[in-house]
Amino acid sequence: MTLRLTTVTQYHRGRLLFMAGLLLAFLSAPRTFNGLPQHAPCCGPITPAGERLAANLDSMNVESLWLAQEHVNWETGEPDRGGEDEGPGHHTHCSAFAAAAAKRLGVYLLRPPEHGQKLLANAQFEWLESAAAEKQGWRSVKDMREAQRLANQGSLVVVAFQNPDQNLPGHIAVVRPSEKSFEALQHDGPQIIQAGIHNHSSTVVRIGFMNHPGAWPDGVRYYVHTLLQ
Repeated sequence: MTLRLTTVTQYHRGRLLFMAGLLLAFLSAPRTFNGLPQHAPCCGPITPAGERLAANLDSMNVESLWLAQEHVNWETGEPDRGGEDEGPGHHTHCSAFAAAAAKRLGVYLLRPPEHGQKLLANAQFEWLESAAAEKQGWRSVKDMREAQRLANQGSLVVVAFQNPDQNLPGHIAVVRPSEKSFEALQHDGPQIIQAGIHNHSSTVVRIGFMNHPGAWPDGVRYYVHTLLQ
């Protein structure tokens, strides 16, 4: 009887050790996304065109210009009290910055004087969905991985959210090149540069759009315009 119990105990101990080994192997194995390691770059390398795009965006000094609570010149981001004051709802300048960045890169994005700065992000979202934007060279991007890949290759990519309440502001930002991992992309979205309540030369969609309920992750849309190299 004692021998039988010892044999059973050894059997169960062996099974436990076997299962523990399988669990350890599973936990230590590299996680994958579409068959690739989670920590691998998600969206391809940053090309020379992508490096030029990043340098262009960084040269705009967004963390010192297009500041919230200031009335600014939409194109330069400088305080501009001499311009038309559009009232107390005019607090942040995400859409002005996006339009200025596009203009600097030789691309038209809805902007003054065709539309005032007030609630411009909502109007830009609607415009980007239109045939007029398509004629200007814009097209929608299927997902955030493609958006980051295109930015890495040097295309102008914007991410936009239209507020369901048209009396409240939406938000828009520019995707900047980044060799982030699949894991980081899934958690945070693409890397962006933006003006807003807080201006960032480099942050992520999850943080940049956090003040807009319903935006991240399912409410934002991505659009691309190819740049002349």
